[in-house]
Amino acid sequence: MTSKTKIFIRYLVISLSVFLAGMILNFTGVFSFLENKTYDKRIRSTSAFTTPCDDICVIGIDQDSINKALSDFNWGWPWPRSAYAEIVDFMKEGKASSVTFDVFYTEPSVYGPEDDEIFAKACADYGRVIHTMFVSDDNQPLFPIDCIKNSAALLGNITSAKDSDDVIRRARLSYVLDGKEYPALGVAPLLLAGGNSDVSPDDEGEAEETELGAGGIAAAGGYDENPEGYVASEDLLSYLKSELPVSRDGTVLLRYKGDIKRYYPYSAYEIIKSWRLYKEGKEAELVPSDFEGASVFFIFYAPGLYDICSTPVSQVYPGAGVHVTMLDNIISGDFVKTLPVWFFVLYGFIWTIIASFSVYYAEKGSLRFKNLKIISFFTAGILLILGIAWGIFLLNISVPIIAPLFCFVVSFFITIFVNYASEGKQKRFIKSAFSQYLSPSVIDRLIQHPEKLRLGGEKREISIFFSDIQGFTSISEKLNPTQLTDLLNKYLTEMTNIILGSGGTIDKYEGDAIIAFWNAPTEISAHAECALMAALTCQKRLEELSAEFSAKVGRPLWTRIGLNTGEAVVGNMGSDQRFDYTMFGDSVNLAARLEGINKQFGTYTMCSENTKKAVEDAGNRYKWRELARVRVVGKEKAVTVYEPYLEQNYRKKEAVLKVFDMGLKRFYAGQFKEAITLFSKIEKYDAPARKYIERCNMLIQNPPEKWDGVWVADSK
Repeated sequence: MTSKTKIFIRYLVISLSVFLAGMILNFTGVFSFLENKTYDKRIRSTSAFTTPCDDICVIGIDQDSINKALSDFNWGWPWPRSAYAEIVDFMKEGKASSVTFDVFYTEPSVYGPEDDEIFAKACADYGRVIHTMFVSDDNQPLFPIDCIKNSAALLGNITSAKDSDDVIRRARLSYVLDGKEYPALGVAPLLLAGGNSDVSPDDEGEAEETELGAGGIAAAGGYDENPEGYVASEDLLSYLKSELPVSRDGTVLLRYKGDIKRYYPYSAYEIIKSWRLYKEGKEAELVPSDFEGASVFFIFYAPGLYDICSTPVSQVYPGAGVHVTMLDNIISGDFVKTLPVWFFVLYGFIWTIIASFSVYYAEKGSLRFKNLKIISFFTAGILLILGIAWGIFLLNISVPIIAPLFCFVVSFFITIFVNYASEGKQKRFIKSAFSQYLSPSVIDRLIQHPEKLRLGGEKREISIFFSDIQGFTSISEKLNPTQLTDLLNKYLTEMTNIILGSGGTIDKYEGDAIIAFWNAPTEISAHAECALMAALTCQKRLEELSAEFSAKVGRPLWTRIGLNTGEAVVGNMGSDQRFDYTMFGDSVNLAARLEGINKQFGTYTMCSENTKKAVEDAGNRYKWRELARVRVVGKEKAVTVYEPYLEQNYRKKEAVLKVFDMGLKRFYAGQFKEAITLFSKIEKYDAPARKYIERCNMLIQNPPEKWDGVWVADSK
């Protein structure tokens, strides 16, 4: 079984375990409280994006109405019920669709039986008045007094459907008592209208078929006189149950649209005052026709008079608002819908899988960014779960938050913990063992692919670096072991930081010598340029440290560097018990030779033509001095070698380098005396010129049989 397969199985097991735990906790109700709170938050935060139904009007007895009625009509509290009769007459005149009283008339009027009869007659004459009934917890009904009950076109039930935290988030469409089905107070106006919000009193008995709001509910029905007050529009009620998103417990989730004030409550006092002026033919602030076709709710709205309930939008919400919201939701077709169980289960499982494999991808690749990726993936997951839930809620669809959040968070952290426990030891070993001589990118690759820590290699193009301190043997003889160790450690640390910082890999240290390479095991597209830049930066850093090293050894440190680019075998070499990530091949040997050949030219950085060409292919930012065509020890074919310069350094020596180039051409042509003449002009300023003068004199004294312009290296 491959490493990837094992990792996949591990993540799958974690995901399935967390998913099953999350589903068990969800379906046993553990998450219900928190889920309800997130639902409430979504209701409150999105209610501003909703629009209350224009066909619903609210008339309330507020404190201002009580005060003005006492002043103008000499009515104390409670008002005579004849006052409510005036409101009914006003609505009848205006052909309102219905008037729903969210008021209990369970006791006779304190103003006498005639007061009740006046109100009951007005209700019966209108024929579109809905009164309230209630069923207690012990299943005992509470009805209005007989005359008012019998005057009602329908009785609407106000029995609430509270959740376990006493918050009303849902409502029943109807309530069955003693074989009779009473519609909810919020449903009754629709049944009375026969499914048509534009039905007027004259339409009684006529069957209508219409569309209701965005829900697209088509219904047929009508109003039948019903002295017992229970619903006769059974077909329409059954149709609503089949078309609305009714849950298994017979309730629907209400889409509250904010404070009840969004329905612009009218003052009961103003209605009565306007009615009296209207009957006298005087100009009134309100006229009956303003309410034509409206579903009117009459409520008590003065402090201490109305019943208070807890809803998602407020803990002190008028109970009448629940019924108004229900009618609004039916007409507008915007009840909150929930996901099918199978979709919810799939949704939770997807987030569990996403969590585990987010950790996998976060830990894949560079370790330098692992923590950042873990934090980013975790934050993105949380925000996405919340964003989806809030965004879809604007479409009146409730997507669970707590269960998916649980699955995501727990799966995420368990995966991290399991990875740390199972792979952390191996990763810590690799990082500790190799961090001293491998670049961070190489360590990352080994951690991600520990199977590469086995014997074997691959052929690939790399850039090779060899360096050695000039005269280190004589330096070591002047220092005691402690001083020598401190010096060497300082030097190697400075050089190593530069090499590793450029993406290089330290092959090994051999005393003061550093051997490194680029483009293995991690690919670097411009590896030759990285190697060259590292070499020049090392030389610059030595210049900066010259004072410090001079104080320790009596002179600055100079290091010779040889660079070559070419194919080599790279990989883990050694025994089964111990091996190193290293390289070998002719290209490696040439780089080693070039480091040593610096000595013959008095230079400190030398590279092959292959390196020069690779750097130029990547975009040349450097200048070059061609030093020679060199035949190194052990090779028949000569290679052209160069001394690289940064642009600014080249400009400083440009005049000298031009003379050197002319002398080199004479040397290649075998014109040694002419070459000496040119090199002599710059020998005070240029070490390679002095070396060429020596070589030309030697060749004049010992002329070659066949001259090919090649500098034969006589030592490694």
